[in-house]
Amino acid sequence: MTSKTYWLEHAWLDTYVEPGVALTVSTSGSAAGRDGRIAAVRTDVPAPPPGAEILRGLTLPGLANAHSHAFHRALRGTVQVGSGTFWTWREVMYATAGRLTPETYHALARAVYAEMALAGITSVGEFHYLHHAPGGIPYADPNAMGEALIAAAAEAGIRITLLDTAYLSSGFGQPPTSHQLRFSDGDAEAWAERSSLLKERDHARIGAAVHSVRAVPADQLETVARWAQERRAPLHVHLSEQTAENEACLEVHGCTPTQLLALHGVLGPRTTGVHNTHLTAEDISLIGGSGTGTCMCPTTERDLADGIGPAVALQNEGSPLSLGSDSHAVIDLLEEARAMELNERLRTRTRGHWTAAALLRAASADGHAALGWDDAGTLEAGALADFTTIALDSVRTAGPLARLGAETAVFAASAADVSHTVVGGRHVVRDGVHTLVPDVPKALADAVAALRG
Repeated sequence: MTSKTYWLEHAWLDTYVEPGVALTVSTSGSAAGRDGRIAAVRTDVPAPPPGAEILRGLTLPGLANAHSHAFHRALRGTVQVGSGTFWTWREVMYATAGRLTPETYHALARAVYAEMALAGITSVGEFHYLHHAPGGIPYADPNAMGEALIAAAAEAGIRITLLDTAYLSSGFGQPPTSHQLRFSDGDAEAWAERSSLLKERDHARIGAAVHSVRAVPADQLETVARWAQERRAPLHVHLSEQTAENEACLEVHGCTPTQLLALHGVLGPRTTGVHNTHLTAEDISLIGGSGTGTCMCPTTERDLADGIGPAVALQNEGSPLSLGSDSHAVIDLLEEARAMELNERLRTRTRGHWTAAALLRAASADGHAALGWDDAGTLEAGALADFTTIALDSVRTAGPLARLGAETAVFAASAADVSHTVVGGRHVVRDGVHTLVPDVPKALADAVAALRG
């Protein structure tokens, strides 16, 4: 084992900001560098100890992006023109999905995950449903697309929870469309057989997902839930993102999507509902009472005009909150945290629904927990040594704001203010430059250009 000391000019220690903090990090010295843990935290260290690496600014636990569709990043800037709805946007998304191969998906995801690292994100939950070749033909390796994502995360230096997603139908009782054949394994048993071939690694965990109640027949929901339960793995599900889905579920099953999930054993403490936007009072009680989490994706929800979910009510009922950048209209977890509070202010015309500390916990510890990384997201002994530093001398953060700490991070800073990202005790981003991907903007441009032909 080897050790290294980081001296943090300011550090957010869960509920408060402490000046002068020394973190001792222990690692095994492996090339992967993702096994490093915080061995000790010392406060009241006014000057850097000899040999310590100095991190000027405000250091936070690494941020967790709990909901990602990496290939949606290729749509940024191309779907913002004109009018439409989620359903018209979806057609453009399908066209992009149809052009991906394992090789082009790897290149794109590597660049996207590198962009996340530059934004202070140290782990990502990849909601992965693009499994097969066009026409639904399996690759020689049936998990070639998932393996491309796992490799991309390793090369970008961040952790990943691959949420392998069951996506079996186009709607209630409807077969997959031609676009969706790439997503479908035929039935949940075949999905489970393929997903079971995926193996965890130091930087990668394997979870499951139900795409939505419209995409997984009710009599197959329990198969997915049981697969996750047997492995004690995270289980995520798009839930009530669209009113049209709610109406169709009521017509076919006589209940809401949340009630349907509850009937088939999908809800529970290891489950996270993504969006949870259009819910009834009973839905909120079912989600909160079961300990099911809620992942809000405010920048995507506003980009797609989906609506504002009842995050306050959900949390009050017992649903832990996490955050995701989803379609990557922007990749900025600080903006997601800020937007959750500001959306609620617009909806209620009152302020202060969450403290800045509570919003940071949603973006860090609670997000990591939703992805199965319960040992990440805090700056304390025994935790994974994943952290990120925000500059306090930019045009956004300079001045009196620097003394406010958590409020500065949530209500003033942005991803552009991230100066350092450390994963497993090793720098992935140093002074705003990615250490593993030499030119992230070029990597993004090249990957997107390859898809557009």
